[in-house]
Amino acid sequence: MSESSESSESNVSNRSSGSSGSSGWPRRRLLGTLAAIVAAAAAYLGRATSVLRAAEAPEPSPGGAGKDFTPLELPDSAWKQLLPAASYDVLFEEATEKPFSSPLNDEKRAGTFICAACYLPLFSSKTKFDSGTGWPSFWDHLPGRLGEKTDFKLLLPRTEYHCARCTGHQGHVFDDGPEPTGLRYCNNGVALQFVPDGEPLPALRQAT
Repeated sequence: MSESSESSESNVSNRSSGSSGSSGWPRRRLLGTLAAIVAAAAAYLGRATSVLRAAEAPEPSPGGAGKDFTPLELPDSAWKQLLPAASYDVLFEEATEKPFSSPLNDEKRAGTFICAACYLPLFSSKTKFDSGTGWPSFWDHLPGRLGEKTDFKLLLPRTEYHCARCTGHQGHVFDDGPEPTGLRYCNNGVALQFVPDGEPLPALRQAT
């Protein structure tokens, strides 16, 4: 075999090995993307299963008359005047408070947790539990008091929930809670106020 033939075969071999090596990275990226899609689909299906399980579960013991209120709509400028800055940022900018920063995380008295913006009762202490996350957590809410939407802020879908009366953001719900619902309503403490049993609930805030 001539030197020119050997050189030609060597060049072909080098190009072949180089192209196979370079194709490995796109293939790994494709596999990573597919894995992320599968994880997102699994999370969505898990949430759907939890919703069905919650629908079949018995109503929690705390009371609630359902949607017995009128919506409250105020401009952002009004909410900024009415609320502390930290509460406004969470309720109407959908910020997230730091974990373990709210005294309500350790609140163990019997009572009712109300929306810090419009004072609508949202949760009973009977459904509160220690999730270990650093945020006040509940396994259910008072009937008819929350709305939900899908949130893609962290790319993968999450279920955001908010006050059904003023639409103030409260937190996100996950499917890793205790029975009977299997749900964990992970709430920002600054979006709530606590009213102990024996004290009257405040009148719902009205537009003025």
